[in-house]
Amino acid sequence: MSITVARSDHLMPEPEQCWAAVCDRDPQADGRFFYGVITTGVFCRPVCPSRRPNRENVRFYSTAEAAADAGFRPCQRCYPDQPAPQAQRQQQMVAACREIENAESEPSLSRLAAACGLSRFHFQREFKHRIGLTPRAYFQAHRASRLKAALASGETSTRAGLDAGFGSSGRLYAATGDHLGMTPGDYRAGGRGETIRFALGDCRLGVILVAATARGICAIELGDTADALLQAFQSRFPQAELVGDDPAFARWVAVLVGYVNQPDESVLDLPLDIQGTAFQQKVWQVLRAIPCGNTVTYTDVANAVGQPTAARAVARACATNSIALAIPCHRVVRSDGSLSGYRWGIERKAALLERESDQASR
Repeated sequence: MSITVARSDHLMPEPEQCWAAVCDRDPQADGRFFYGVITTGVFCRPVCPSRRPNRENVRFYSTAEAAADAGFRPCQRCYPDQPAPQAQRQQQMVAACREIENAESEPSLSRLAAACGLSRFHFQREFKHRIGLTPRAYFQAHRASRLKAALASGETSTRAGLDAGFGSSGRLYAATGDHLGMTPGDYRAGGRGETIRFALGDCRLGVILVAATARGICAIELGDTADALLQAFQSRFPQAELVGDDPAFARWVAVLVGYVNQPDESVLDLPLDIQGTAFQQKVWQVLRAIPCGNTVTYTDVANAVGQPTAARAVARACATNSIALAIPCHRVVRSDGSLSGYRWGIERKAALLERESDQASR
């Protein structure tokens, strides 16, 4: 017998937890284990609608293969030898993502829905629930990502826009401000024509650099030396006008140095110029809602943006965040509570969390 099912990254729960899930027909347990009934010779999913067996007749298995090897045959009501309904639906949404990514122009909602055997309304709802964006927003975000990659490789704005699926230069300039933070030409030219104010200061975590465009703060970075921080920042926007002697702007550094030394959530209510893909911006928005002194896991954030399986993508969004403190990616930890990587060093992450925890407990 050949059985293929979606495998879970979670360990099988303890037997009594499994039994409780069977009694509740808990959908969260689907795929985490299977149970066989010795009086019928059948094995089922935890969500099977069949009559509940007696506890003494039930055996638990981590996979469908293990249940089959023990001599049980698959139930004809819950089909445990087939992909779980939730896994099937997730696979359909992933396939829709691939179709959107490969499309030269935005695919129609009707076509995407028909490929999944769903109505337009049901497909739109499922897609947004599982991916975190509407199909249109996903197409626009992917198109903007293609544009940024093309501009970074040196293509002209016109060529990059056409390759990314923008039908005209007017559409290109109208649609990309939120993703680039400046015009495509200026982005390609390393910030040409953009004025970015910046200031440096010392804090308990080393050196801090704060930079802002006319729209708000675009970078808060931490490092060991002022030279290294400034050199890395200049390399991102070599053609921008960097203004470093602005006493009025230097107060932002003082505010943030004060936060590092004594965390106070109210001072982080700053105007931000957040540049990123739609998914990154959704993740960063969730991070800004984490209270000082608290931590969440990457899976928690993935669930909050409506993409439960996107924990790794969440981690990448945290790693690309260039606005430390105000977008507190340091408050995201592994599922076991341990600290994972931090763009500005794991030691700084630990120190920030310790100070915030101490301040919150007072």
